[in-house]
Amino acid sequence: MALYRSIITGTGSYIPTEIKTNRDFTVHDFYGEDNCRIDTPPQEVVEKFKQITGIEERRYATTDLNASDIATIAAKKAIENSGVDPETIDQLIFAHNFGNVLKHTIQCDAVPSLASRVKHSLGIKNPNCIAYDILFGCPGWLQGVIQADAFFKAGIAKKALVIGAETLSRVIDVYDRDSMIFSDGAGATVIEFKETEEGGAGVLASSVQSHCANEAFYIYMGKSNFPESDPRVRYIKMKGRKVFEYAMKHVAEAMKNCLDKCGMTITDVKKIFIHQANEKMDEGIMRVLYKLYGIKNIPSDILPMSIHWLGNSSVATIPTLYDLVVRGKDENHEINTGDVILFASVGAGMNINAACYRV
Repeated sequence: MALYRSIITGTGSYIPTEIKTNRDFTVHDFYGEDNCRIDTPPQEVVEKFKQITGIEERRYATTDLNASDIATIAAKKAIENSGVDPETIDQLIFAHNFGNVLKHTIQCDAVPSLASRVKHSLGIKNPNCIAYDILFGCPGWLQGVIQADAFFKAGIAKKALVIGAETLSRVIDVYDRDSMIFSDGAGATVIEFKETEEGGAGVLASSVQSHCANEAFYIYMGKSNFPESDPRVRYIKMKGRKVFEYAMKHVAEAMKNCLDKCGMTITDVKKIFIHQANEKMDEGIMRVLYKLYGIKNIPSDILPMSIHWLGNSSVATIPTLYDLVVRGKDENHEINTGDVILFASVGAGMNINAACYRV
């Protein structure tokens, strides 16, 4: 009996050209949740931020580009890389959280859906190419991959274009220290359901969780920390300590659950592509994960990182990082045919997912 798996056949990404360094934030006045000005000098705030998150700079999209625009650029690269005819794509899945946000406006635009806009921009005429958006917090792109895999196995589709793109720079509160975390970017992958051998390439297993009790509002939309701001305008807000504690408690367990499903252990994994949210948080998750296997020493080359220069672009972090590595643009990391890798993410919802993949 033939064995079919969901295989990534093309990758693409768009890294915005506008660089925002930590130095740019040293002239900001920061305010706390109590709307009181933080007395600590901005330079000290920024330095402490760097120590915690590892972020030194991030990328912002130029005014003329929206989330759907940079997504289209990444998608074109992925399609070209895969060599597929765009008209044969069955599903176009676009993960984001805020739609298109015009620079200097306060309204998100997601009608028509961003997936529909990308399909239009790509010139795909096939009506059986179903374009839809997915809102799943930062794990959105990976959830799109998991959905595509499920549709393939159900016999509904054979080819999918899965995109993650965001322009978070347009929904941040510049008076909030957390604004330094977020950035813009886009990543895309073409996935095909293809015949393979036992031990061949493809998605091997996945694991997904949603915690929506008190956790539902750890990441939310709220008014500016600046006391004289317009209370009607909302920005992305985060209960940082709660998010960190949640990630430490749940993410590693979901990753292990995923490996358990395909009969593997952490020592079988060559690389882990985890959502680039916070360097210390990601390193902490790794310690918890390896501890679950009774391992103290974590391989120094297991975790590719892009957060230092790209920041947290939400749904775009994993597909962008994966694209950089497979295209040989990360001099510290490489993956080869037959390598087993693990994707994992955590974000607003609160949602967690993981997928085990053989290259």
